[in-house]
Amino acid sequence: MSLMARLEKEKNNFKLAEKINRKTYTDPFRDLKDKIQKRIIEEISLDTTGLTKDNEKLKEDIEEIIKESIDGENLIISRTEREKLRGEILDETIGFGPITPLIKDGDVSEIMVNGPNQIYVEKKGKLILTETRFKDDKHVQHVIEKIVSPLGRRIDESSPMVDARLPDGSRVNAIIPPLALNGPTLTIRKFSEEPFQISDLIDFGTLSLQIAEFLKGCVEGKLNIIVSGGTGSGKTTSLNVISSFIPNDERIVTIEDAAELQLWQEHVVRLETRPPNIEGKGAITIRDLVKNSLRMRPDRIVVGEVRSGEALDMLQAMNTGHDGSLTTGHANSPRDMLSRLETMVLMAGMEIPIRAIREQIASAVDLIVQQSRLRDGSRKITYVTEVQGMEGDVIILQDIFRYEQENDNKNGKIGGRFVFTGIKPKFLRKLEDNKVKIPSHIFMKG
Repeated sequence: MSLMARLEKEKNNFKLAEKINRKTYTDPFRDLKDKIQKRIIEEISLDTTGLTKDNEKLKEDIEEIIKESIDGENLIISRTEREKLRGEILDETIGFGPITPLIKDGDVSEIMVNGPNQIYVEKKGKLILTETRFKDDKHVQHVIEKIVSPLGRRIDESSPMVDARLPDGSRVNAIIPPLALNGPTLTIRKFSEEPFQISDLIDFGTLSLQIAEFLKGCVEGKLNIIVSGGTGSGKTTSLNVISSFIPNDERIVTIEDAAELQLWQEHVVRLETRPPNIEGKGAITIRDLVKNSLRMRPDRIVVGEVRSGEALDMLQAMNTGHDGSLTTGHANSPRDMLSRLETMVLMAGMEIPIRAIREQIASAVDLIVQQSRLRDGSRKITYVTEVQGMEGDVIILQDIFRYEQENDNKNGKIGGRFVFTGIKPKFLRKLEDNKVKIPSHIFMKG
C-alpha cells in the first residue's frame, strides 16, 4: 500500500472514530426504564456493592417489579425486547450499568470507557470497540461512584482521580473532567474469580515448565525477586502466581494501592493505602505501610508495585533480614529496572550517592523476572536474570533464561521458545543453605 493510500485510510478511520464519538445514545424504552428504576428505589433498599450470590432474593424482588410495571403499561413488547429491558434494568440497579455484561464476560480481560459513547474491551490481547453505550457523562460518573463509594473512596472535582477495585478484585482506575477531556474515563483490568495457578501460565505460554520449577525453588529459597514489565504485561498476575510458592507456615504481609493479590496461604495480612480525605489530610502511602510492616514480624513482604520513595524502604527491608520479599516495577528490561530503582530511591528525598544506592540494590535484589506483552497480544516472561553484584560502579546482570522469538506463524502468532542460557546462577549456594535444591534437569539446554 502506498503512502498516500495509507494516509487516506487513516483519515477515514479518524472520521469514523469522530462519528462514533458524536453518536448520541437513543433508547426507545428510556422513559419506561426511568419509571421502573424510580419505583425500585422507592420500594427496595438496594445493595450498592454489585450483584452477588448473596442478593438473589433482591434480584427476584426487582424482577417482580419489572414484570408488574411492563404489564401495567399495556405495551406490546416482544419476548426478546422484554428480556433485554429486564437485563438492562437489573444491570443498572444491582450491577454496574451497561458494562455489567462486559464484566461478566470471561473472554474480556480489560474494559476501557472513554466517555459515554466509546467503550473498548481487550480480548486475547486485542482491542475491540464495542456497541455498548452510556446515556451521558452523568451516567458514567454514577457508575464510577457506585464502584468507589463502598470502598470509602471518593471522586469529584476536588479529587478527580481514583484507584479502586470491584468486589471480585478487578482493578479500577477512574478520572473525570476537568482532567479527562473526553468525559469520565473508566479503566477496569479484570482478574479471574479463581486465581491463576502456575499450570495456567504454562498453558498460556507465559513461561515454560523449566522456568516454573526454577522460580518455585527461588521463592522457597527466600530470594528477593522483582517482576518487571510494561503496563498490561501481566506483572501482577505473575506476582500472584509466584507468591503462591511461599510456604503455608510463613507470615505474609501484602501491601498494595488497591488490593488485587489473591494468596491462598492461611497466614496473610493484607494492607491497602488510603487517599487523603476531603481536607487533603490522612493519606497513608505505600511507603508508610512498608515501614509499618517491618514492625509486624513478617516472614515475607509482598508489595504490589514500587513506584516512588518506598523503593528505599523495600531495599532496606531486603537487606535487613526480610529475605524472600517480592514486588513489581515498571521497566522495559532488567537493566532498565535497576535504573528505575535508582531513580525511585532518589525520590525518597535523601541525598545518597549513586554508588551507595547501587550497592544497596546489588545486595538486596537476587532475581529480576522480566515480562513483556508481545505485538500479537501474548504475554511472555522474556528474561529471568540474576543480579550478581558490583564490578566497579556497575551492577552485573546475568540472564539465566530468556525467550527467543522466531518467525510469525500463519495465524499471526509470534513463534518462539524459552531457553536456558547455559550459565548457572551464583545464588545456588544460598538456596542450598535454605535447604532448597534446584533439580539438575532445569539447567539442561534444549
